[in-house]
Amino acid sequence: MKRLLLSLIWVAGSFSYAFSQEVSGPIDLETAVGIALENNLTLKRSELNQLTNEATLLQNQGNRYPSLSTGASSGYRWGRSINPVTNLFETERIGNINLSASSNLTLFAGGRIGNNINQAKASIEAGEFNIQTTRNNITLNIINLFINVVFNREQVKIAENQLKTTADQLSRTTKLVEAGSLPFSDQLDLQAQNASNELEVINARNAYKISKLNLAQAMQIPFTDDFEVIEPKLEINEALMATETPMMIYESALDVMPEIQAASKNIESAEYGVKAAKGAYYPTLGVGANIFSNYVDRVFGTERPNFGTQIENNLSQSVNLQLSIPIFSQLNNKASLQRARVQKQLAEVTELETKNQLRQDIESAYNSALAAQQSYSASVTRVNSLEESLRIAQQRFDLGAINSVDFQVAQANYFNAQAELLNAKYTYIFRVKVLDFYLGNPINLN
Repeated sequence: MKRLLLSLIWVAGSFSYAFSQEVSGPIDLETAVGIALENNLTLKRSELNQLTNEATLLQNQGNRYPSLSTGASSGYRWGRSINPVTNLFETERIGNINLSASSNLTLFAGGRIGNNINQAKASIEAGEFNIQTTRNNITLNIINLFINVVFNREQVKIAENQLKTTADQLSRTTKLVEAGSLPFSDQLDLQAQNASNELEVINARNAYKISKLNLAQAMQIPFTDDFEVIEPKLEINEALMATETPMMIYESALDVMPEIQAASKNIESAEYGVKAAKGAYYPTLGVGANIFSNYVDRVFGTERPNFGTQIENNLSQSVNLQLSIPIFSQLNNKASLQRARVQKQLAEVTELETKNQLRQDIESAYNSALAAQQSYSASVTRVNSLEESLRIAQQRFDLGAINSVDFQVAQANYFNAQAELLNAKYTYIFRVKVLDFYLGNPINLN
């Protein structure tokens, strides 16, 4: 009970702390994950449900101990009744005080007490794994949203850089048009391109703001425009991609993923439930003890003893064994056993579904990571080629060998390739980190 009380106080305190904390200044990934875990209501609900499981275990453990109860009653009787002290019929008003105490202990119940305790323990362990699963899901979601913020911030930089390049080119072209060196159509083309680049900057900034909003909402904190994140050092090397095959990753994940362990514990809990249901077919043996005494305010024909003397003189005790043999329970025991067996089969189906889902998730994550790796490699080659093409186009445009339209095409191709490379980079990093997660490795973007 003390443990439950302390747990409730801790959970209540965590609510007040979580929603009173403020985020000031840029935050790193670790801080973002910590705040999200602290504030997430689904996680808090799981923790509260775990307290219910602990209360069930406490109740089942208590069935091993004897019960003890005491009671007292007081009243008056009128008319013909038996005086409990003289054991004679009387017609006078009699006042009485009755004191009693009783205790009962179950000696044997077909193993139901022990199996119920073990079932509750298995349920608690499954609950702990479920909590860890929830924490993992929250962490992965925050990492994905955090990376999206970093990605969109880089997109803003690319868009602003493209706008600056176009604006510089427009300024130079305008001077050449005014000098009569270039036709006015070149200036109009660049003005149109500059307007398009301005729109791209606006869209990139909006996407960046929305990504920050999504992250703040996932962290359950108020969103402000000055909310910023600290960019982790995201580097790609040849050893980034996992060398294990999807099946090897799956075999490792079976040992470390909490959802698998939770499903296994749920089967164990259901097995104890079947054993407990079978115990209802066995006899129940218990022992009981009672103690009783009373006091009356009228004793006719003799001197009335005082309260203490009457309590002592009227004291009675009893000890008894109770044996209950189930013969016919109106099919209740059979129905309970059938439900317990079905519950175990459902737990086994759930475990199989969980394993299948894990295998499919790993296969999808592996193929996505492989595709992202190939996309990143191709994007690097494409950016390098288009960067050289843009350099040559710049020289030819400065010499008047190509018009502004051709130069804009080369410029747009280069900046689009940069954006695609950025997207491929962050996608690749996140997909690989997911594979590391399935291998049981801590997710670290630094």
